[in-house]
Amino acid sequence: MADAERKEAPPRPAPKGAGAKDPALDLGVYGRRTVQSMSPTDIVGAILTVLWAIAVGLFFLLLDPDTEGGADPAGTAMTFVAIFLPVALIWVACSVAKTSRIMREESARLQSALDSMRQAYVTDRQNAGMAIKPSVERKLDEIAAAQKKAESALASFNSRREIGAPAQPPAEKPALGPAPEAETQDTQPSLALGGTPDPYRTPITVSEFVRALNFPENENDREGFRALRRALEDHDVARLVRAAQDVLTLLSQDGIYMDDLVPDRSRPEVWRKFATGARGGEIAALGGVRDRSSLALSAGRMKKDPVFRDAVHHFLRQFDKTFAAFEPNARDQDVAELANTRTARAFMLLGRVTGMFD
Repeated sequence: MADAERKEAPPRPAPKGAGAKDPALDLGVYGRRTVQSMSPTDIVGAILTVLWAIAVGLFFLLLDPDTEGGADPAGTAMTFVAIFLPVALIWVACSVAKTSRIMREESARLQSALDSMRQAYVTDRQNAGMAIKPSVERKLDEIAAAQKKAESALASFNSRREIGAPAQPPAEKPALGPAPEAETQDTQPSLALGGTPDPYRTPITVSEFVRALNFPENENDREGFRALRRALEDHDVARLVRAAQDVLTLLSQDGIYMDDLVPDRSRPEVWRKFATGARGGEIAALGGVRDRSSLALSAGRMKKDPVFRDAVHHFLRQFDKTFAAFEPNARDQDVAELANTRTARAFMLLGRVTGMFD
């Protein structure tokens, strides 16, 4: 036993900068506390024990020998109990007081650690928010640069027929059907506010329409920019594209990107019901976006930001009108591909926020 005690590892020193510590306590091996010197509680217990010993000694010294009884075992036992029981009670009280003090110190240390963790968490959240801002600004700059490139390309090709573009397949239909006002064009004169239409310009096809609503993947996506340019040439589609650009830019300010959303897929029949005017529970399956943070951020901004609210309602109206014209010429596969575009995902998210699918 002596060898084992001799080989026991010495207590590890306290780390530097840890603050003031109790001289009576030190953190030993495996975190156990070892007593280095007597604490105030131990000193009080020792003083009370000495006083009690003096009192007992004086009692036996001053006791009259004639009053001593015979050697009674029971009396002797009671005498020993009367002598040592107060000493035991004194040290039990000292132990309880010491344990209580240690528990208070541990509680204060734990509270300090929790406060430090909470402060570190708040600081990390603030730093993360500051780190997100540059990425959001970079994405906004990329979107703005892509829009400028598309507009400049549109301006350069606006007065001549597109050269080098693949010819439209004969079997593919135009993306949008005829406008409802086509029947009155013969009787109502045109004001010619939009310029003279190009007789060589072909209507935007279904595939180009779907590709334009997904927007270019990056600055090297030539096919995406070509489809976007074709969409901007069409007056009705251009309004939807610009409305979608506005809401996607506003959503990106809150860190909401359509590429991060994975909505539940809906059957083309449900989309066709929406195109024919169905609302509410009949098209509830279209609200397939389940991302709670995106829904909460969008709903909160709808209540507080009137600019965002107006942009959302304008986008939903344009999507409703344009999709109703797109649906008669689209196959089920075309509808499914459209539902997977960034514009359609924004429609699912914002339609659910506004209660369109309730």
